[in-house]
Amino acid sequence: MKAVVYHRYGPPEVLQVKETAKPTVKADQVLVKVHATTVTAGDWRMRKPDPFLVRMINGLFKPRRFKILGNELAGTIEAVGEDVQNFKIGDEVYGFSGFGAYAEFRCVKPHKGLAMKPKSLSFEEAAAIPVGANTALYYLRDKGKIKNGQKVLVYGASGSVGTYAIQLAKYFGAKVTGVCSTSNLKLVTSIGADKVIDYTKGDFTRTQEKFDIVFDAVGKTSKAACKKIFAPNAKYVTVNRGLARGKATNLIFLNGLIDSGQLTPIIDKNYSLEQIVSAHHYVELGHKKGNVTITIPQN
Repeated sequence: MKAVVYHRYGPPEVLQVKETAKPTVKADQVLVKVHATTVTAGDWRMRKPDPFLVRMINGLFKPRRFKILGNELAGTIEAVGEDVQNFKIGDEVYGFSGFGAYAEFRCVKPHKGLAMKPKSLSFEEAAAIPVGANTALYYLRDKGKIKNGQKVLVYGASGSVGTYAIQLAKYFGAKVTGVCSTSNLKLVTSIGADKVIDYTKGDFTRTQEKFDIVFDAVGKTSKAACKKIFAPNAKYVTVNRGLARGKATNLIFLNGLIDSGQLTPIIDKNYSLEQIVSAHHYVELGHKKGNVTITIPQN
C-alpha cells in the first residue's frame, strides 16, 4: 500500500510517499480503507519534533514508534476482527487512528474512537472532526462545565479546535466571544459567535466584559494574562494541558449535532496524498482556518 513515511526528524521534506506493507487486522480491530485524513498541529510537531518531549515518546534521535503520521481518518471498513461486533465490512466510518492514517489502510480498535460517518458529510469533512471537535467538547463540557447563559471567550477562534468550540458553546446556550485576526472575523461570526475581537487591533484582555469560561484553543495565552476578564468563579481551560483522549461515545454525540445542522466542520484547504509536503508547510505556518484535509487515492 502507499503510505507517507518519515525516518528522520526535520522539515516537511522528510515526508515521503512509499510502498509499505498492508496491515493485518487483529481480533479486536477493523481494517479501514482510508479515504481521507488531516494535517494537524500534532502531526507537524511529531515530525519536527516540537516540543522536545515528543522525542521521549517517539524516539530520541529518529522516529521509532510512529513512522506514519495522521491522527484522524475517514474511510470504509474492509475487514473486521473476530471480536468486533458493531461494525461490518462496507461501513463508512470515521475516527481516531492513533497516528498511521497517512496511508491507504489503517487498523483501528473501534472502542478507542470509531463511529459511523454522518451521511451528510464527505469523507474529508468527517476526517476533520475527531481531534478538533472532541478536544473542544472535552474542554468546554467536561473541564469547563459549561452552562446555559454563561459567557464564553474562545481565543484562537478560527482554528480547528476554536471553530468547533464556538459552535459547541452556542449549542450549550452560551453567549460567545471569539478572538481572531482580521481576515477571520467573517468566518467566526458565520459559525455563531455573538461578538468577535480582532487581536491585531487591540488587546482582548482589556475588554470590559467578564467571562465565565476563557478557552485558549491554540495554547498561546495564559491564565495570568486573562485574569482581568474573569467573572467570579471563572474557569480557564487551555489546549496546553493536552488534547482530549478519543472516545467513540463523544463521536456519537457529535454525530447528533452534525445531523441536526448544529455542528459543521470548516475546511480551509484540501491536498492529495502526493502533496503532503505542501500541506505540512501550510499548516506549520499556524494560520489555517479550521482544518486541512488530505484525500487518499482510491485504487
